[in-house]
Amino acid sequence: MRVTEVEEFLRNPPTGFSVEPLGSGYRVRSSAESLVLIDAFESCCGKIVFHNSLGRKVKMHNLWEYTSMRKNLLSKRIFLLTSAYEENVTESNEKAARETRVPKQYVVSIDGKEPFIKWQMERGLDWTISSVAGESYRVNIDLTKELESWAEKNITDDLMKGKPVWRDASFTLKYYSDALFDFPHWFGFSKRTFKLRLK
Repeated sequence: MRVTEVEEFLRNPPTGFSVEPLGSGYRVRSSAESLVLIDAFESCCGKIVFHNSLGRKVKMHNLWEYTSMRKNLLSKRIFLLTSAYEENVTESNEKAARETRVPKQYVVSIDGKEPFIKWQMERGLDWTISSVAGESYRVNIDLTKELESWAEKNITDDLMKGKPVWRDASFTLKYYSDALFDFPHWFGFSKRTFKLRLK
C-alpha cells in the first residue's frame, strides 16, 4: 500500500499519471494500467478532477460489465482518495460535542495483482456472489484498518494531535440484476463488506 498526500501527488505524480493545472484547480490523467476510483473533490489546491476515474461507486448492470470490472480489480494498481480527520472532544452543556476538521487528504494505492491482495479480493467477491445469486447486491471493500495501522507508524504527533479518524477509506461495487422482484435488494439485505489485510 502507498499513501501520498494530495499536494505531493500533484507535485510528483506517480508513473502513468500527468497533472494539468487549470484556472481553479487541476486535471489529473492516468494511463490504462491504473484503476482510479476517485470522485472530483475540493482541496486546498482547488478542484481536483481525475479525468479517467470510474468514481468511488461503480455500477454494473450485466455479467460482461462485472467480469470486466473484476479483471481490472485483480490486475491493476487501484487508487482511492481518503481523508484523515483530527477529532477533538469538548464538553458543552454537560454533553460531549465533537469538533472535526480535515487536516489531510491522501491518495491511497494498492496493487490488485499482488498475490495476497488478489486472493482476498477474489475470495470476497466469490463469497458475495455465492450468497446473493440472482439478486442485485452491493459490496464494499474497506481499507480503514490498514490505514489505521499505517498511521500509527507514519503520522507523528507533530502532524496530527491524537489518533486520526479515517473517512472514505473504501470503494463500492453495485451490481443490478434484471430480476423484477428483487426484494432482498429493495429491503437492504444484499449488502456485503470485506476488509483487505496487507502484509
